[in-house]
Amino acid sequence: MLEDRVLPDDGSLTIPVLVVGNGPSGICLSYLLSGYRPYLSPLASHPNPILQRKLEENRHLSIVDQDLEWLSEGLEGRSSNPVAVLFDTLLLPDGDYGLDHTSPLWWRLEAAQSISHLVLGTGLPGGSWHDMEGSMLTLSFGNWMELPGLKMKDWVSEKRRSLRNDRVLPAEVAAYYQNFVGEMGLEKNFVSSSCVTALRRAGSEGEVGGERCVTRESREDGTCCQAAPSLWEVQGYQTSRDGSRTPFLIRAENVVLATGTHDEPVRLGVEGEDLPYVCHSISELEVAVAQGRLNQFSDPVLIVGAGLTAADAILCAHHGSVPVLHAFRCSVTDPNLIFNQLPKVLYPEYHKVHQMMSQQCVGEEPTSYRGYTSLPQHRVRSFQPDRKCILESWDKVQTGVSVSMALVLIGTNPRLSFLRDNGVYLGLDPKLPISCRYNPLHIHPYTYELVQEPTLFAMGPLVGDNFVRFVKGGALAITSCLVKRHKEQWFPTN
Repeated sequence: MLEDRVLPDDGSLTIPVLVVGNGPSGICLSYLLSGYRPYLSPLASHPNPILQRKLEENRHLSIVDQDLEWLSEGLEGRSSNPVAVLFDTLLLPDGDYGLDHTSPLWWRLEAAQSISHLVLGTGLPGGSWHDMEGSMLTLSFGNWMELPGLKMKDWVSEKRRSLRNDRVLPAEVAAYYQNFVGEMGLEKNFVSSSCVTALRRAGSEGEVGGERCVTRESREDGTCCQAAPSLWEVQGYQTSRDGSRTPFLIRAENVVLATGTHDEPVRLGVEGEDLPYVCHSISELEVAVAQGRLNQFSDPVLIVGAGLTAADAILCAHHGSVPVLHAFRCSVTDPNLIFNQLPKVLYPEYHKVHQMMSQQCVGEEPTSYRGYTSLPQHRVRSFQPDRKCILESWDKVQTGVSVSMALVLIGTNPRLSFLRDNGVYLGLDPKLPISCRYNPLHIHPYTYELVQEPTLFAMGPLVGDNFVRFVKGGALAITSCLVKRHKEQWFPTN
């Protein structure tokens, strides 16, 4: 791996593709850009007969070289991006129904088809999975998070670990992704401990947002090729083992944003949120419980939020006998509540949290979940220096509660500070902040190129694909687009 490689600081290095982010999105894209190609296997068929017939028509072509829009027609899935649904359907046929159909794809390394690229990440390959500590099992099944060419079950078996209910620990997922980079020979493409701080068009004074173009070479008939956007200038710094920072400046013909969504916790924006006892990470609770600073005799921990991270925090506190006050804005029966969408048999621990939320509400006597109090349809008005929190119910009644710690776990936002205005103008609604759930980046659906910025691509949670099983579709779409454009440059049409 190139974690020890020093990138130049004078812009002398120009690469065809730069990927910002080394999580599963960036790893999968590197796999395809390195020349790994999926073909229809002669020994397997897809359970969807229409898709199978389409695949058979161009059996001699890799999926990368085919018409993705045509292949995607008529398919339905749990992603709003059609290529994500297509690739998921090919890799996990009928996966939503719990069926274990064999993928009809087989993979072949075609090194001559590779596209030179670098993948930058602030940590090790695997991205934020290395920061997800604790013993909570992943929401997705193990095979939903695997990457092409290396089965999660096979890898876990080799490491003498066992999949529990086909779900795995975050640490195992992080190790799998890091190992994948090595087994597939991708190390030369990865530069760890690298943080991007600015992205702009070469020759522009400001950050991203210009329409500056250069003209490609003339054709033999004297006509000019289509005007192309200028190169990207990428600035940042590398962090060495001793903590020192070395700046870099490189150039790229294409840039892919694959930064994920775990960089910046969403804040409530209320008075006192910066006080020392107010935290935005479950790891701080885990450390306090492990060190014995929080126990059954402590004041309650206030947990704010109604998502899976909040549920993990509740389980952590409950296992440590730490009393919990759980405040969330919605009602327990809200159909949009994630717990109302999860099968009880597959996710028993989250079903338990949902029971806790439902059976013990304000004004009720403690039930079987002693030490836990549910506060549905409540919001935080302020945090006070004396560790008192002011809560407000749906009917505007305010209550002060004393706590030992407050955890605000209401989601995370991507770090896009290296883009102009944090990339707001690139969203589906250019007037709202970028949100992986509510306002993802606006892309062309079959290339993942940003509508507002030619040669700038995005994938993964940034475009609404929040599950690993769907980020792989972005890698397919981007690779297909770049391969076809490369061919057009060498064999332009008149």
